[in-house]
Amino acid sequence: MSEVEIGTVTTKVPARLDRLPWSRWHWMIVIGLGTVWILDGLEVTIVGNLSAQLAKPGSGLEITQAQVAGTAAALYVAGACSGALFFGWLTDRFGRKKLFIITLLVYLFATLMTAFSFHPLWFFAFRFLTGFGIGGEYAAINSAIDELIPSRHRGRIDILINGSYWLGAAGGALLTVPLLNDLPVNIGWRVAFGLGVVLGLAILLVRRHVPESPRWLFIHGKEREAEEIVADIERQVGGQLEEPEREMTIHQRKSIGFIRIAHTMVALYPKRTILGLSLFIGQAFLYNAITFGYAQILSTFFHIDTHTGYYFAVIALGNFFGPLLLGPLFDTVGRVPMISATYIGSGALLFVTAWLFAQGSLTAVTLTACWCAVLFVASAGASSAYLTVSEIFPMETRAMAIAFFFAVGTGVGGIAGPLVFAGLVESGVPGDTALAFSIGAGLMVLAGLVELVLGVKAERKGLEEIATPLSAVQSARPA
Repeated sequence: MSEVEIGTVTTKVPARLDRLPWSRWHWMIVIGLGTVWILDGLEVTIVGNLSAQLAKPGSGLEITQAQVAGTAAALYVAGACSGALFFGWLTDRFGRKKLFIITLLVYLFATLMTAFSFHPLWFFAFRFLTGFGIGGEYAAINSAIDELIPSRHRGRIDILINGSYWLGAAGGALLTVPLLNDLPVNIGWRVAFGLGVVLGLAILLVRRHVPESPRWLFIHGKEREAEEIVADIERQVGGQLEEPEREMTIHQRKSIGFIRIAHTMVALYPKRTILGLSLFIGQAFLYNAITFGYAQILSTFFHIDTHTGYYFAVIALGNFFGPLLLGPLFDTVGRVPMISATYIGSGALLFVTAWLFAQGSLTAVTLTACWCAVLFVASAGASSAYLTVSEIFPMETRAMAIAFFFAVGTGVGGIAGPLVFAGLVESGVPGDTALAFSIGAGLMVLAGLVELVLGVKAERKGLEEIATPLSAVQSARPA
């Protein structure tokens, strides 16, 4: 696709957004955009914890537990990877707001259709489409959040929002307990998916009030609309706001070609590309494997089929409290030390867990406690992968960069992870499952070492300071 220059504009929009104090308006952004990860957590956890129930006679689906934990999980992730790339391209071309509405609608439709599944192929098809919508959300939402949140808060807010996935995971895990025990086999799992639709509709109502990214608008020839949005935000925030000195001049364009995007990532920022891939592959293998496979572990080794939600809820809460408590340190201590520490630290804890499991030293309760500790640390690191790739590449390629790293990293770890993990767990040999743990641990440690060497010090800096826009005539001048 060719690039078409449509004008030149000098703007202070980025500096005006970055100097804003935290306000109720910013909380509206967090609620309207960030709560979608709760949906993702709800989706993944419901399927993982319902895997045994879906495989029972009378469920309405002739499907095995391994197919739910392996095939359906891999198709969901494959859909997410495809959706990220497709909608990521559309997000950079047509704007953040249009796409974060469209992707949520895709999710709602596919989830509703999943609830009416009557055959494994129908179930698989709509799990793919559900992932397709969620994948598009990752590109559109992370782009919008980073471009609307002030730079001094960006790290902790981005990490907390991505970590909110685990609130949905905890809710989904607890939700499955009464659905498994109090409702007929062929009804409970359908109700679970239906509740996801209800939550999604509530998010859609809030999201309608979130504006388009002013950063995207002024680059795409809509500087007047960008100025009006920023002025409205300033009125809502209130107080005495100093006029920033930093400004930048932009050659406005309708679109950025694929060749320019590829050149940016491979030729201009090759080290950052290696960094992004390392972080995503490490966390994707670990998280997709354990998220989709934990109920299978409890069922295979500890014969727990109907109360898996209680165990997973504990893990999910540990995952949420990690970003909540550690997130502020990514803005104060800094990106490089915190990202490397969370990746290497969680990998080391997981190696210990793998060894204990192989020795037969763990019960369902103590295994859950070990995983809670591992994922308390790993969750903040995994969230920082999204933060990293959303802020270290130029504005014009932000959504596509997020989509690329999500798709490649998740494709390698998220598709291979569940398939490998399900096969190793199904053998019933503790050493095989410990091997799966160890693979995930090794990839996390390796990614942490890459961060130590190639990490970018992006804390408390404006996005344009971290990566100059491709359309810039001159880079942002510090105030």
